[in-house]
Amino acid sequence: MTLVFEPAFVQAPEHRPEPVVSEAGGIPVIDLAPLHLLDARLELQALVAQVEAACRDWGFFQVINHGVPQGVVERAWAASKGFFGLPLEERRRVRRDEANPVGYYEAENTKNVRDWKEVFDLIVHEPTIIPSLTADGGDADGLIELRNQWPQSPLGFRGALTEYAQATEALAFKLLELIALTLNLPAKRLNDFFRDQTSFIRLNHYPPCPFPDLALGVGRHKDSGALTILAQDDVGGLDVRRQSDGEWVRVKPVPNSFIVNVGDLFQVWSNDRYESAEHRVSVNSAKERFSIPFFFNPAHHVMVKPLEELLDENNVGKYEEFNWGDFFMTRKKSNFKKLDVENIQIYHFKKNK
Repeated sequence: MTLVFEPAFVQAPEHRPEPVVSEAGGIPVIDLAPLHLLDARLELQALVAQVEAACRDWGFFQVINHGVPQGVVERAWAASKGFFGLPLEERRRVRRDEANPVGYYEAENTKNVRDWKEVFDLIVHEPTIIPSLTADGGDADGLIELRNQWPQSPLGFRGALTEYAQATEALAFKLLELIALTLNLPAKRLNDFFRDQTSFIRLNHYPPCPFPDLALGVGRHKDSGALTILAQDDVGGLDVRRQSDGEWVRVKPVPNSFIVNVGDLFQVWSNDRYESAEHRVSVNSAKERFSIPFFFNPAHHVMVKPLEELLDENNVGKYEEFNWGDFFMTRKKSNFKKLDVENIQIYHFKKNK
């Protein structure tokens, strides 16, 4: 095991995982098969209605028949497990830091508590332009170019994950267009936000934890971007806070599926019609767990505010406009160090809060 348990991992008593978490009965499982048919107008209407209900009632849903070939997913799993099986000194050859926040990392914080996990981050498009993470880094206008740190082994790592990134990005655009339709917008209304996107993929490894009642693989949080598309193995451990009653429930793995959740940006764009769901990752003492989330994020220069088409005199905008790149990088800074205050959240931009 790479990680050694220490006080930094201990969650506050009110945030520690319960001994038993109920299974998330009722979380929607949505069949995306109509997207692959040449003429499926009635089926597409039903699909849009299902996605609308899932976004409104859960903020989370699972998709099957999603169009990502199973072989592509299996090669990504093999690459991830191969990388985390390398000796620690090999993994640390591609260790990320504040100057270059892509690559391997084993000391991430969520809500100022260390997560019981190790990760490898890679950007979907090279180079990706983002604001500098360090106060004096980057060029004159505070922007830097990110490029992936590809490890020398395992063999085929780069090819497998490049293939996976292309396939999941295509799925992300299909989901983006579906959710736009649920808001009675043109399907491609949001697509231009994702030119020069800042999307990235994370390989997660959660080793067995000697104190699963004290620590979390990832502490409670909401995703900051537009959409997250998650592949998880059959071990399970993803917990979602159910919107109807605030209880934590476990998302049961469904073979050959992805878990999708709307993030903070959709909450703002929809003017709170859809809520970014709070979630966490529990660990256990017997089994390791792997997952691969794809974080679908717009370009760094995109300004985020409620969409004008959704507003009227009875539904005024609830958020001040903010810049995605600045918001994203401010959030990311807390991954590397504890802060004296809570990291920035979208509610900080709420009007009349």
